[in-house]
This record gives sequence, structure tokens and C-alpha cells, in this order.
Amino acid sequence: MTRRSERTRDTAGSERGTPGIRPPRRRPRRLLLVLLIATVIALIVGLVVAVSTVQRWVFSATAASPGVGTVVLAPPLSKARLALDGSGMDAEQRDATQYLAEQPTAYWLTPEQDPLGRAGRTVSALTSAARDQDVSLALVIYGLPGRDCGNHSAGGLSEGEYRRWIDEISTALAAAPDVQKIVVLEPDSLALAPQCDNIDQRVTQLRDAVGRLQVARTWIYLDGGHSSWLNPSEMAGLIARVDVAGKVRGFATNVSNYQSTYDEFAYARSVAAELDGMHAIVDTSRNGAASAGSEWCNPPGQRVGDAGGTYGDEVIDTNLWIKPPGESDGPCQGGPNAGVWWPQAAEELTRDAR
Repeated sequence: MTRRSERTRDTAGSERGTPGIRPPRRRPRRLLLVLLIATVIALIVGLVVAVSTVQRWVFSATAASPGVGTVVLAPPLSKARLALDGSGMDAEQRDATQYLAEQPTAYWLTPEQDPLGRAGRTVSALTSAARDQDVSLALVIYGLPGRDCGNHSAGGLSEGEYRRWIDEISTALAAAPDVQKIVVLEPDSLALAPQCDNIDQRVTQLRDAVGRLQVARTWIYLDGGHSSWLNPSEMAGLIARVDVAGKVRGFATNVSNYQSTYDEFAYARSVAAELDGMHAIVDTSRNGAASAGSEWCNPPGQRVGDAGGTYGDEVIDTNLWIKPPGESDGPCQGGPNAGVWWPQAAEELTRDAR
């Protein structure tokens, strides 16, 4: 038995050219093969997940910009909507307020109405509503330190509070990468800066805010004044100082003003021509009559303008209702303080629209 076993081993070994040595066992090879296959499968699954994640990120980051046909949310938190829960309006004023509450319009984030600790919740509620209705969200951020240089909309936050407020807003915007967000950053801030003698301060503040607001599907538009204010070269120079890294989509013109759509389109093209391809949006919320001239504080006889998403070209992305019609410009022409709902103005502005 011993010799037969030895011969068997010798024969087996000699067949492989190594007398007396057993061949390696096959089981470890199978185990290695199984492990290799499992590793490949895991890598493939990981790659699929990674590609899917990248595709979602690329979609969010490169989704179409605002344009003709863009519909923004009619904010459920608008002052028009809130005014409907109150009293003190006659039938015509209530009808006008109801009409305006239903129109797609930008929502204004101010520290007075949405302070630190509340602003993020407000943005989250608005992005959720926009998602449910499959529309875009238009926001105006209006809380810059020294806002409005002491005029009717004076106020704003301190430097530190403003940065935290912007961060809170940005975090809420980032949590909704599937919603298109249009942000108009600090109306009047640049066009007023020469008059307020604070250009360097404004540029620094806005540049910092732009950097903090860089989140997916958020299109930022800086203050672009309007056609009856600064000349195009001066306005373009101020915008260029803020957007040194090309992080904003463009600028917004005619915000809270009454200039005609025709004049604003021509003005926006002139400003953009000096800014190497920058785009614009135009506020048409109250320029239906366009008869105010240089008067900006509650001029009488004005009307709502064309609905947002009606116009656009290769420079102007589209028009939007940015200033909510029915909110006062300030205590002038018999109006209440800036931003307060004014039923008489709502009635007059909508006289030809309802």
C-alpha cells in the first residue's frame, strides 16, 4: 500500500515534470474567481450609481436658463394673498387683490418679513410650492446693509447678519436642485451706489453674496437700473465690477419702475453689449401705461404690464413681474409705507386687466 501510494504520487508528479510533489488544489482558484467576479460586479454597480449621480448633477447645473414661456410661482405667501384674509377693502379692491394674488410674481425676501431663522423656512415653503405646481420660483433678495441709502425703503442688516441671512437662503435653495430658481439680487443697490457714494462697499457686499448663492439651478441677476437712470456704459461698469468671475446670469432692469418694455429692451441690449454676452430680465409688472416718466413713487394712472414669459430674445432672457403690483413705493401720492399693501393702487393698476 505504501509503495503503491508512492508510485501514484510519483506518477502524478512526473506527469507535471515535478516528481513527488502534489499538484496545487483547484478550490482556491475557484474562490479567487468568485471574489474577482464579485469585485467586478460591485465596481459596475458603483459606476452606475456614480454616473446616475453625475447625470443628475449635470442636469441640475446645466438645465435651461429662464426664457420665453417661463412661468413663476404665484406666491401663496404674497401680501396680496395675505390681504385677502383682512378687511377694509370694498368689492372692487378685493376683486383687484384677488386677481393680483393669482398672478405669477416674484416673492421679496426682506429681513423685516423673513428675518434670520425664518428666511430659510420661507424659501423651503416656496420651492415646495413651485415643485408641486411644476413652475419656476422668482425671488428678490432685499436686505443689504444700508439698503436704499436712507430713502423710503431704508433698512437692511448688519454685515455679519447679512452674510448669515444669505447663507440661510442659499442652504434652502440648494435643497431644491430640481426647481428652477430666479434670484434678483438687491434692486437699486448698484444704480444708487454713485449717488450714495459707496460703490466699493456695494461691490464687495454683492460679490460676496453672489459667491454664497452659487447652488444648482439658481440664476442670479444683479441690479441693472432702468432706461431713465444711469447711462448704459456707467451701469455696465458697475455690474462688471461685481461679476469678475462670471458667476451671474445677468442683470434685471426696470425693477419697481414704470418704463416701457420697448425702452427697457433697448437699454438692456446696450448694457449687455458692454458685458461680453451677459443676459437680462425686464420687470413688466407695472409698465402697462409707461407714462410715469421720471416719477418712481406711486405715480398715478399706471397699469399692470404684460405677463411674465411673454417676450425675450438672444440678450433678454424674458420679462417677469418682479415688483408685486399693489405694494406701495413709499409714503407719497397718498400711499402707505414702502412695501405695504395698498388696495387703491391694486384697483387702479388692474383696471384694464380684470
